[in-house]
This record gives sequence, structure tokens and C-alpha cells, in this order.
Amino acid sequence: MSFVHAPRGRAVPLAALAGILLVAGCSGSGSSTARSTVDATSAVASGSASAGCTARGQGYPSMALAGAKVGFSQSEPDTAAFRAAETQSIMDEARAQGATLEHTNAGAVLAQQVADIRRLLDDGVQLLIVAPLDATGLQPAFDAARAKKVPVVTIDRLVTSKACTDYVTFIGSDFVSQGRRAAQALIAATGGKGTVAVLLGSSGNGVTTDRTSGFVAALQGVPGLTVVTQLTANFSRDQGRSVMAGMLRAHPGITAVYAENDEMGVGAVAAITAAGRRPGTDVKVVSIDGTHDAVQLLASGRYNGVIESNPRFGPLAFRALADFEANRPVAAKIVIQDDEYTPANATSMLPNAF
Repeated sequence: MSFVHAPRGRAVPLAALAGILLVAGCSGSGSSTARSTVDATSAVASGSASAGCTARGQGYPSMALAGAKVGFSQSEPDTAAFRAAETQSIMDEARAQGATLEHTNAGAVLAQQVADIRRLLDDGVQLLIVAPLDATGLQPAFDAARAKKVPVVTIDRLVTSKACTDYVTFIGSDFVSQGRRAAQALIAATGGKGTVAVLLGSSGNGVTTDRTSGFVAALQGVPGLTVVTQLTANFSRDQGRSVMAGMLRAHPGITAVYAENDEMGVGAVAAITAAGRRPGTDVKVVSIDGTHDAVQLLASGRYNGVIESNPRFGPLAFRALADFEANRPVAAKIVIQDDEYTPANATSMLPNAF
């Protein structure tokens, strides 16, 4: 296994990524792994090259990225740091490749995202990058794209549609692994003892399901840590604060919090502070993403761990489209290997946060 690491802090030309996306099968089992730095641009894969997805194999026209019209459908408001960084990465890479980008934002409304994608297709986009809101519900949009021979790359959230038929590939993190690693960070912070509150992401979301299952599985062998409450806070800072406040009233003995994204975790810190307790000391806090606000809290001792979920998909998304159009097989799934922020490295790695 080998990795290629992209320079931090800038977009990486596609020429520098040649050969990084190695081939895996086009079935649901095929995957590759990408090492996450500032840009998620390094990969290793296994599988047969003949099994990958190509424009020729799918009957799509081949084209160059330079001068192409690319559509990007963002699912949620860019007010969240993850979404803002994700959108910026796509915009930066489109500019670097000489492509014209048209992007939309569905505002966390599934029907709107379907309508957005159809509008992008009506506007003549030739390639599509989609950050799905949910695992299901986008099939009508994928069908419309396929009818117009417009290849689709999905990022961040895996959908239940079929790779290399409804979309070319999925690029994202291993969310089960993220949940497991968050549990390990919480075990280290608590010494394996205490009462835990869990702030869940949006209901029915695959990210929530996977981050929960990984976390729960990792705690099964730690009898000293007990989950006493888990409630949905919808990946929102405001809801993280209000839900955490209610948890503390109902369970004043809470000593640890697992938040399934940084926004909820930062909100939880505000609630813990308002309750007269010390976040990071009286109540340990671990979350997932890698936002500047969360890592800053970690560096200041008011947080205990952040598992990265890198949102900078631009280089890999455009690499996948370039490979597909050039008839180089593309894996059905490209999985990023995310970093981790700890009390020991938070200060030095703060510039890498988004």
C-alpha cells in the first residue's frame, strides 16, 4: 500500500494527480482509499482495471475538462463550515482546470435538490458533481442526467442508487470508522469511565447511521462508559446547544459527550459552560469534522478530540471525471483516510482546519 500526499493549502493540478485514482471494481464492492490532507487527493486501490467505469463503457461522449460546463449541486446551506469548505474546494478546482462551474444549493430540502439538478441539466451542464442530501430520493435526478448522457460524481454521502449506472463513483469518508475512532478518543479522554450523551445527526441520514453504529460497536467492550441519553440535534450548532442543555437538566451526571459533527459539539460546549461546568474537564467532548472552531476549542483545552472528515473533494472529484472521460476506469467508491486532531497536535494542526 502506498500513498501520495498533496501539498497543503492549495488546489492540486490534475496533472499532479495522474495515477492517484487506481482502479477498483465498478460493483458496489469495489473501492479505493484516499489519504486526506488539506485536499483529499491521495489514493490507493485494489481490483481489476477492466471492472472500472468509463465513458466508452457506458456509452457517454468523451470530453476534456478545460472549457467544459460543470454543475455542482450542494445539499445544505454554506453557513456550516463543512459545506462552505466543500463548495469552495469544488469552485477552486473548476477554476484550476479551466472549467465553467454552475452551482446550486438546495437548502437541506430534498425536492429542491432534485429540481436543482434538473435545472442544471436544462442549463446544459456536461458534467455533474452532487453532494446528496440523503441516501435516497435523488433517483429521478440521476435518471434525468443519464438520459442526457451527463456523468455524475457523488461526494460526502453515499446513495442507494447504483454506481456506474446511476452515477460514476462515490468519494467520501468511512463514517463507521469515524464513529469508532471518536469512541476511541472518548475512551482515552475519560479513562474508560463515565456517563455519555450522544448528539445524533439528522434522522434517516446514512452518515448518522454509520457514525452511530461505529461508536456503539467500539463502546461494547468498555463497561465503564455508559450511554445515558442520545437525541437528534440535526448537525446544527443551535440545536446542539439547546439539546445539550436539556440533556444536562435531565441527566446532571453526564461526564462525556459524543457529537456526530463539530457544529453540534461546539453548541454542546456552550451549553456545558452555561450550566456552570467546564467543557473538556468536567465534561469531555469529542466530535467529527475538523472545523476551525472545534480544533481551536481543542487547542485551548475545552474539547478532547476531533476526528477529521475532510470536505475538500474538488481535486478527487475532477480527477474522477477526467479519468471517466478519458476512458480510464474509475472505482465505484473512493474512500478518504481522514486525519485526527488531538490535544497534542491541535495547535500545530490548527491551520489545516476548515
